[in-house]
This record gives sequence, structure tokens and C-alpha cells, in this order.
Amino acid sequence: MILGASSGIGQEVARQLINMGWTVSVAARREAPLVSLKAIEPSRVEYAVVDILAEDACARLQQLADRTGGIDIYLHAAGIGSQNRQLVLQTEEETVRTNALGFTRAMNWAYHYFEQQGKGHIAVISSIAGTKGLGPAPAYSATKAFQANYIEALEQLARQQGHDIRFTDIRPGFVDTPLLGESPAYPMLMSVADVAGSIIKSLVHEDDVKVIDWRYRTLVGLWRLLPRWVWKRMRI
Repeated sequence: MILGASSGIGQEVARQLINMGWTVSVAARREAPLVSLKAIEPSRVEYAVVDILAEDACARLQQLADRTGGIDIYLHAAGIGSQNRQLVLQTEEETVRTNALGFTRAMNWAYHYFEQQGKGHIAVISSIAGTKGLGPAPAYSATKAFQANYIEALEQLARQQGHDIRFTDIRPGFVDTPLLGESPAYPMLMSVADVAGSIIKSLVHEDDVKVIDWRYRTLVGLWRLLPRWVWKRMRI
């Protein structure tokens, strides 16, 4: 099951999995893109319109899982983000609601679903933006850090409770999707097709943490070495 399959990385992962022969459930707020995915292979694709901030979101996810006879992997690709150098409050609040509150709701459903099933795999597309606080996108980088820490906590909880639930934290860098807008200034821009392919490999291998790709793994390693007094003076 992929939540956030109407565009960008989530949509491309769904498309590639369908073409590889997987049975896929897709969910998002917009229906038209989901219909297009189902049209690729109607017998192996189910969809549901789900707004993760709506009160009935978990019920809709459960109904979707039931229609396909169950799921073994849940991929959370739903999220929003943008640069907000002017610190517009509405932008910050919308980002927090979707990437933290909505995310938590989805994780709660997925955890309990696999708890009852006896096993499963939860994967989350977070971001390298969660590695450090990014001045141009405060809420986005903060909520991505929240996501990474949250599933790490769930992984520990699952082990303590004796549940066979696997977790994968997927951390892309800049990907050429609508989330970035039309700015041409992003360095080391990756294609959505290549990133989706890497994500599928991570799902199959059940990686714990996957930073995509090697350039960003190097960059994140350097970021971690920088002391706070240096980081706050950097221009990003």
C-alpha cells in the first residue's frame, strides 16, 4: 500500500511496482491520478481517496487493505514541503499538520494493522532535510526529523513488544518532482524514476535507513561533522 501515490515519488514507485507484477493499493487525496494507476493493470490495483487529515482516514485505509486481501508493506509517501524564508505561519502550520499530525495518524494505523496481522513492513519517505535544521524550510526539515525519529521509536517499540514489524527510513535528497516547484537552482537533482527504483530495492532488501544516493550519503556525513556554530553561519 502506498499513501501519497497521486504524484511525485509515490506515484512513480506505484507505477514501477505495478509494471513489475506486484499487487498494489494506492491512496491519496486526488482521485484522477489513482484511476490512471489502476488503468495500468485493473486486476492488480485498488485505490481509495484518502485525506490523511480527515477523521475517516484510518477507516478508509483499512477498507482499502481489506479489498486487496491484506498488505505486507505500507509505504508512506504523503507529505508537503516548501521553502518558507518569510516564515509565513499558514505554510508552517499546514506542513506540520500534514507531515507530523497526518503522518502520526497513518503510522498508528499501519503499526496496529501489522500488529494484528502478525508481521509487516513500514517504510517512510522522509528526507535528508531531517538531518539538520534548514533555515529556508524550518517546518519541513523539523517534520522530516520528526518522522525519522518516530519510526525509529516504533522500531524499538515493536522489538520490545515482540512484533515482527520491519521499518525502513528512506531519505532522498533533491528529486525532480512538483514538490520542488519550478526553481532550477537545486544541486545534485535526481530523477524520480531513479529514486523510485532505489526505493523499491530498499523495500525488497528491508534496509533500516537508506540515503539516496551516494552523493547525498557523503553530504549528510559531512553535515553531521559540522559544529552548531559553523552550521548556523552557512548559507543554504
